[in-house]
Amino acid sequence: MGTTLVFLLSGTLLAATPLLLAAMGELIVERAGILNLSIEGMMALGAVVGFATIMATGSHWLALGNQVATGIAVGILGLGLSGLIGKPYEGMTVAPMKRIPIPVLSEIPIIGPGLFNHSALVYLAPLLAVGLWWMLRSTRIGLIIRAVGESPESAHAIGYSVLMTRFLAVMVGGFMAGLAGAFIATVSATLWSDGMIAGRGWIVVALVVFATWRVDRLVIGAWLFGLATIAELLVQGAGISVPSQLLTSIPYIATIIAISILSMDGRKMRLNAPASLGRTYNSTA
Repeated sequence: MGTTLVFLLSGTLLAATPLLLAAMGELIVERAGILNLSIEGMMALGAVVGFATIMATGSHWLALGNQVATGIAVGILGLGLSGLIGKPYEGMTVAPMKRIPIPVLSEIPIIGPGLFNHSALVYLAPLLAVGLWWMLRSTRIGLIIRAVGESPESAHAIGYSVLMTRFLAVMVGGFMAGLAGAFIATVSATLWSDGMIAGRGWIVVALVVFATWRVDRLVIGAWLFGLATIAELLVQGAGISVPSQLLTSIPYIATIIAISILSMDGRKMRLNAPASLGRTYNSTA
């Protein structure tokens, strides 16, 4: 029982971390008024470049940091490019990233090994979420992003560059998506296989809607979907006779149910949604 709980806690954090990283980037992009539907491709390209980097250099940190140049602007081409670039690495594995147990806390029975014995990015993701919440709520940069997302015409009228703000937001979103993909390939899976992102990019887009564009709900949602992913493995490990196709679809079913429930109340959906999300802006109009 203890081993199962440790696996449940540890696995949930590992599964939730790339979702949370990519979702924070997508949240910034959508707060600026851009609906980025290329997260899946960005994550796939980040995964293969991260894997190729670690195969060439042996450095996990270089593999994770190299995503600035890869995950930013490739978008929908990412899936095809990842398959092409990753072909020579099909089935190869890399050494797992070194874990950093937190002193004292990691020695607590069950909770310690499950929550406080992970690689650095697992700890960093919730801290980044706190920083993102603070940035959007209390800083001038956050105010500009929200202003551009709510009314680009008004933001332009008071002197802010809408196009540059949105461009930088997409860059940050691409970086976070690439980082999430590299995490999957080099930290949680430690191998390369074509199609390994497996729809997580679409879950990220749904996750931002599920969170109604709020950072705190984004964190809870990522952990919830991570738990759904691990529940699939636990059911398989328990030998319960359930079709594998149904088990694989559990996280996606959870996504659809969550979106459907939230969509029943249009007021909640509109409460935090950026007013100009997905709307074309023409600075010369």
